[in-house]
Parts: sequence; C-alpha cells; structure tokens
Amino acid sequence: MKKWLAILLSNLLLLSVANMVSAYPGMQAQTKQATQSTLERISVLPQPFPIALVDFTDASGQQVNFEHYKGKVVVINLWATWCPPCVRELPALHRLNQALDSEQFVLLPISIDADADKIVKPFLADLGLSAFDSYFDPQQQLRDVFPLDTIPATFILNEQGELVAYVRTYIDWDDENAISFLAQFSKSSQKAQ
Repeated sequence: MKKWLAILLSNLLLLSVANMVSAYPGMQAQTKQATQSTLERISVLPQPFPIALVDFTDASGQQVNFEHYKGKVVVINLWATWCPPCVRELPALHRLNQALDSEQFVLLPISIDADADKIVKPFLADLGLSAFDSYFDPQQQLRDVFPLDTIPATFILNEQGELVAYVRTYIDWDDENAISFLAQFSKSSQKAQ
C-alpha cells in the first residue's frame, strides 16, 4: 500500500511541475520562431488613418506630440511597469532602437503608468536599460487616440504622421525582418531599394 501511495504522490508531483512550466511562459524553453511569423501579428491598415495630436512628455519633461516626428516612421509602444509582457518586450525594443536609422525612424516607448515620471527611470535602471528613454502620458491623453485596453500595444505611423499599422500584443522585435518591415512605411527607404 505504501509503495502505491509513493508512486501516486510522485506522479502527482510530476504533473504539478509540468502544469507550472506550461502555465508560466518565462519557465519554458525559448525557441526562436520562424522570422516572418513574429511579424504576422501586426495588422497593416488598408489605407493610412489620420490621428489626433495629443501631448505627452519626453524623458527630460518636455511636452511633445506626434507632429514633432513628422518625416520619420514612428513606432509607438505603449507599456507599463506592471505588465509582464511589456517588460519582456523592452530589451528587444531597446535593441531595435539601437539598430534603427535615426534619420528615418523613431521609437517612442510611452509608459501609461500612473506617476510614470517618478517610477519608470528607476524601473528601467533595474532592468539594465537606463540608456533607454521612455516617454510618459501624465495627462492620460493617449486614451483619446489609441485603445489602451490591451498592452503592450504598438502603433506605427508613416512619415506623414498617419496610422498605418498596429499590434496589440507582445512582438519579438529581435526578428531579423523587423527593420525591413518598418521600412515599407518610409518613402526614403523605398527609394533606396
């Protein structure tokens, strides 16, 4: 009887561990997906859509809006410190930002945290991303432009400041095709090809 109880308990333990591993993505083995599949979640609009100009704050506390970045493809990533998929995405966004040609592209990671101006810089420093500048939305105006019921969310504007694509989930921005995907929205990149 004790032998069967021991076998039963060990099987239950194994099942518990297996369920825990499958329930928490961070505990699963990382496998690189096919390069195109990570970008397939991005929805490209059939035609550009104008967006309202709202103010948000840069890392130095200055108010800016999307008009400031006209002439460049703008990648807006809405995130929060309390959102695990957002935090998971930040290092890849940082690497993407370093790889982007700053003459053609700009990445705007915008925290939607309450009191973001106080908590984001130390949070990024703890992640080893102190050189990664985040923007803030202290007036909560981005809610008037973008749906914020799901984050992370990334919205892509063309050089005229019109919305051309979006994704409302985690994306692997380390994908080798990420920059060429973004380049399709840049007229200067299309001329160079």
